[in-house]
Amino acid sequence: MISTVLAAHPVLVRVLFWVVIAVGAVLAWVLYRMRANKSFVVLVILSFLGPLVLTLSPSSAEPEFFCTIQFSVPFQGVDTLANVAMLLHLALFATLLFRRPFRVFAVVFGLSVLIELTQALVSALGRSCDTDDWFMNTIGAALGVLTAICIIVLEKRRDPKL
Repeated sequence: MISTVLAAHPVLVRVLFWVVIAVGAVLAWVLYRMRANKSFVVLVILSFLGPLVLTLSPSSAEPEFFCTIQFSVPFQGVDTLANVAMLLHLALFATLLFRRPFRVFAVVFGLSVLIELTQALVSALGRSCDTDDWFMNTIGAALGVLTAICIIVLEKRRDPKL
């Protein structure tokens, strides 16, 4: 039902994409300012488990041969935007929790590779590997890390004790 509505209204998808990104960034900023590390732990766990459930739960679809190799132009469709958003919040919240942007990026990048490889190798899932998914996940991870770095820098300017 939701995917049907979103597919029929591509403008709505773009608006929802940016709303979800903005709400996540504002929430992250407020929690960072409050030094709410326990909240970040919960958000990191949820942001980790959500994509795993979405990408590794069995599907009734027939998987394609191993992996589709393609690279699309970012921000072109429902799937593309969903893949950008999928790991963005994990990267954002984890960077603010651990304050290790390069390590967080590397781990989230690796998670995306692992998801796609699992989809390619475990045919019983009924999922298909796609380099475009990995590429968009990586862009989302980079955006999440960059957003976290901006929050950290702005907060250090506001309060040098951080």
